[in-house]
Amino acid sequence: MGEVKVTLEVGSDRVAVITISNPPVNALAVPIILGLKEKFTEAARRDDVKAIVLTGKGRRFSAGFDINVFEKVHKTGDISLMPDVSVDLVVNTIEDCKKPVVAAVEGLALGGGLELALGSHARIAAPRTQLGLPELTLGVIPGFGGTQRLPRLVGLSKAVEMMLLSKPIMSEEGKKLGLIDAVVASEELLKVSRLWALDIANRRKPWMRSLYRTDKLGSLSEARDIIKIARQQARKTAPNMPQHQVCLDVVEEGIVHGGYSGVLKEAKLFKELVLSDTSKGLVHVFFAQRATSKVPNVTDLGLKPRHVKKVAVIGGGLMGSGIATALILNNIYVVLKEVNSEYLLRGIRTIEANVRGLVTKGKLTQDKAEKTLSMVKGVLDYADFKDVDMVIEAVIESLPLKQKIFSEIEKACPAHCILATNTSTIDLNLVGEKTSSQDRIVGAHFFSPAHVMPLLEIVRTEKTSAQVILDLMTVGKTIKKVPVVVGNCTGFAVNRTFFPYTQGAHVLVNLGVDVFRIDRVISSFGLPMGPFQLQDLAGYGVALAVAKEFANAFPDRTVTSPLVELLVKSGRNGKNNGKGYYIYEKGSKPKPDPSVLPVIEESRRLTNIMPGGKPISVTDKEIVEMILFPVVNEACRVLDEGVVVQASDLDVASVLGMSFPTYRGGIVFWADTVGPNHVYTSLKKWSELYGSFFKPSRFLEERARRGIPLSAPATSSPSSKSRL
Repeated sequence: MGEVKVTLEVGSDRVAVITISNPPVNALAVPIILGLKEKFTEAARRDDVKAIVLTGKGRRFSAGFDINVFEKVHKTGDISLMPDVSVDLVVNTIEDCKKPVVAAVEGLALGGGLELALGSHARIAAPRTQLGLPELTLGVIPGFGGTQRLPRLVGLSKAVEMMLLSKPIMSEEGKKLGLIDAVVASEELLKVSRLWALDIANRRKPWMRSLYRTDKLGSLSEARDIIKIARQQARKTAPNMPQHQVCLDVVEEGIVHGGYSGVLKEAKLFKELVLSDTSKGLVHVFFAQRATSKVPNVTDLGLKPRHVKKVAVIGGGLMGSGIATALILNNIYVVLKEVNSEYLLRGIRTIEANVRGLVTKGKLTQDKAEKTLSMVKGVLDYADFKDVDMVIEAVIESLPLKQKIFSEIEKACPAHCILATNTSTIDLNLVGEKTSSQDRIVGAHFFSPAHVMPLLEIVRTEKTSAQVILDLMTVGKTIKKVPVVVGNCTGFAVNRTFFPYTQGAHVLVNLGVDVFRIDRVISSFGLPMGPFQLQDLAGYGVALAVAKEFANAFPDRTVTSPLVELLVKSGRNGKNNGKGYYIYEKGSKPKPDPSVLPVIEESRRLTNIMPGGKPISVTDKEIVEMILFPVVNEACRVLDEGVVVQASDLDVASVLGMSFPTYRGGIVFWADTVGPNHVYTSLKKWSELYGSFFKPSRFLEERARRGIPLSAPATSSPSSKSRL
């Protein structure tokens, strides 16, 4: 790592070049901000300086404010750790400088980095430089004047789109929009920027202070219309995220009362948002995702990952074809094996449809699509397995079938080949029981659709070698997944933690709560859909098979609900046949199906758990808690048994694998925000009313009693049978 510093060099042309140096991306850490203030003050004072150029070392301008500062503020609650950058540095020191300042931008200028450039009097960029304000993804708004200057340079519509969608643009588009004054070759960047700065000083080019421009804002009524439409859109797409509406408030303030007034409001509301639960959750997930790449006894042994060039995928169904798609899209050769030519053709066609879908969406060129599809070969036997580096078995959840396949591939593959299974629930020790290559057996659990969902759950047994785990982690990153290493048990980390989710929903229905209300409440909480629509989507066969696995593994805390079997009997199979809890018709959104209500009534009659035969009365908040607190409870057991390396791994897995809302920070983080004591007392109360499904775990009880967060590292207790 290079030194964190800001340098100033004055050339014979009397231009001071101020350079930010904080590798790898020149983040604006507190020492950098102090250094910028000091060097700009010095350049403004010196008689031998006529103009100033601001740039970043190592062909990168700056990726923005140092997010570690947010984390410190969240841990301490001390907002004074946030330096005053907006007014003190960007307005008073850069924009109001008596000498012209030109930003020479290359590589990337994101967040605070772009905001420094916006405060300069001109911006010169190298080709293909990324420009954007992604602050809303961290629960805050641009805080160094970006909400005011961006609309004044690119127009209100484009600025609102860039901020609300955190959507960067390239310097070429920036030039067309007026954000960038000129795009020049990288090797000319400093030379052109210096000349441009001197031209401003000599009044040959305009001296623009972008905070005071109004020519691109349009009339007040036009601006208000744009903001009104953006507000409605944000209420739909980000209903639980306050930063979107705050961003629009601040933009509007600047349009109505002037840019400087907007900057003052922005600085005040930025600090309030930093302390919000939303920002805490999003920043937590940001760091938690980075922490997944450090795995004790794997990544700390000095091992080098081996290159995986060719992978065999067994099974061309939904999962197998999705896994194959993810691999070929990232230049890994695939051999796809099926049992007969009909299934094989179907698998290949699914892969083709996946790839062509990306062409239609404009994410892939036709040429690249052809090249990608040429990397998969369909086979009906093991002849082509002799030189594969890894096999991923993705057949149906049948233990005898999986055992048979593993015995066969052990013989057919080279000795270094990784033997992976995509099982979602079956114990890996059983899968590889009949092989002698236990050290090469690993779980590669993808989430459906496998070429879209970002999580890869890597499951290790006591015998899996560190090299195999490291190699699979590397493949995961190559195919743009976030690998999370977990221990081996029924359901592993994600499915095991979330098995009570559907169960809790069924308990509520059998207690008399409306199915469609439950789905609405869970969607409002922030999951993409409720548990019943999810069941419709996954298909009832999956629901029954998974329920059986968990009932065998955890009989003390599973509830049996006859509802799914009754639905199957009544000729329903969810989205598969267009009839489930909802009606599915092509081209329209799923609609609640009133004809399912008698089936639900029958389930309530059979379970007979309504107190005094009457439906229970619950608030929306209680519905969320009765469904998600049992999930938290199971997460506590997963933590207690050491199935994950750290609690934050479970947070990442819940967000990326189960679509738990990112802004709530993941399942364990959210439970800590709600308070372990509240989770514990609620579960205790419900377990007395409705049975052992809700019974609090020992770990939860202990943490609640002692006032320790659930995410605090486990002190190894004798009962903790760590699987990692």
